[in-house]
Amino acid sequence: MSEAKTVAIIGAGPVGLAAAAHAVERGLQPIVLEVGNQVGHAMRQWGHVQLFSPWEYNVDKAAARLLASTGWNSPAPDHYPTGAEVVERYLEPLANHAALKPHIQTSSRVTGISRIGFDKMKSRGRDKAPFEIRYQNGQGPKVVKADAVIDVSGTWHSPNPAGANGLPAIGEGEVADRIAYGMPDVLGKERARYAGKTVAVLGAGHSAIGTLNDLARLALEAPGTRPIWLLRGNDPAKAFGGGANDKLAARGELGAAFAALVTAGRIEVESEFRVSHLATDGPRLVVGALAACPARRIVVDELIVATGFRPDLDFVRELRIRLDPAIECPVALAPLIDPNEHSCGTVRPHGARELAQDEPGFYFAGMKSYGRAPTFLMLTGYEQVRSIAADIAGDRDAAERVELVLPETGVCSLGVAADASNCCGGPAISDVDACCVADEKAKQQGKTGCGCAS
Repeated sequence: MSEAKTVAIIGAGPVGLAAAAHAVERGLQPIVLEVGNQVGHAMRQWGHVQLFSPWEYNVDKAAARLLASTGWNSPAPDHYPTGAEVVERYLEPLANHAALKPHIQTSSRVTGISRIGFDKMKSRGRDKAPFEIRYQNGQGPKVVKADAVIDVSGTWHSPNPAGANGLPAIGEGEVADRIAYGMPDVLGKERARYAGKTVAVLGAGHSAIGTLNDLARLALEAPGTRPIWLLRGNDPAKAFGGGANDKLAARGELGAAFAALVTAGRIEVESEFRVSHLATDGPRLVVGALAACPARRIVVDELIVATGFRPDLDFVRELRIRLDPAIECPVALAPLIDPNEHSCGTVRPHGARELAQDEPGFYFAGMKSYGRAPTFLMLTGYEQVRSIAADIAGDRDAAERVELVLPETGVCSLGVAADASNCCGGPAISDVDACCVADEKAKQQGKTGCGCAS
């Protein structure tokens, strides 16, 4: 792809705009297609959420160099921004830069990608044919050609369903008006929907515990608000995180605050609750785990499903791509990020080599490159697109020279023995003789402890 000059970039979020900045630095011609009517469309949906990483991890270097030429005031590196602040203080100024603005097309939904003159079956000469990207912008179908494509469209618009088996729960579509996915703004613009209501939150990741923390706060302000945590697993402590051991301090603080709320009984916990059915009962919603023995049901007013996201692969099906069958990420990347194996430590540096597909010139990057894995950081994406832009420009040395340093979680898991400085359940809430939440809970029950430290 050393002769590639035009690069189609699908998505104008932080990583998409970083890809455009790196393309410009490399003398390439970016074409950015964003499905929303503004850049950072997905991030605007969770603008109320504070990021776990400070500004120093959220600004791409090539983007910063572009912005510096305009006199941009970079935010304090140690400040933790919200999603809205990232959009307002970083993405909008970047998108309005003279070097990028002419190349960004909003309200442009990509519907398909192929090679000009080649369907998926044809091989000879395929690598020399330009890509054809079809999209809709409200004025009928449009077509743009490109020498390379970087898909950074993310996963926000394809959340995982409530069903514990990966399929929608039976009846989920029929009760869609009672369900929100992701992280609704329960303390802000959607407060009226949740205040004074019984609200179940399904999930065990940071989106779930962040929403439950907000609901517990709402309960103090709006009597009758009752948050219920639906946990598919049987160990709530696993969601508490690393506490003070977490090198992303804000993430550790969130887990510790959540653990305190659960311990205090301000959040009800329904563990081993694997949703299978959803149905209405008059004005209320019945959430059922009917495959359990015995079958279980709870009745709520609203359900928030925070079970992660998955990539939308429909518009790339005419390309030759290979994905890990479980994670749905590039095959070479899968062993580096598999959440079944890698919940602590660092991700080995990776770039174009791991992200390239059998279709020459096509790359996944950003959140979409991680498939269903939830452990992505923006800094990861910035390193990815730096390497990819170098690869497209033919600078192999720069493409291989990827340096990625991510904050460690400092949390033990999955076959990793713990010690006193690296415990498995987050910091103890009140018992000074306990090393973590799990240890404290065990000792309160008269047991010797959780076993992760003496």
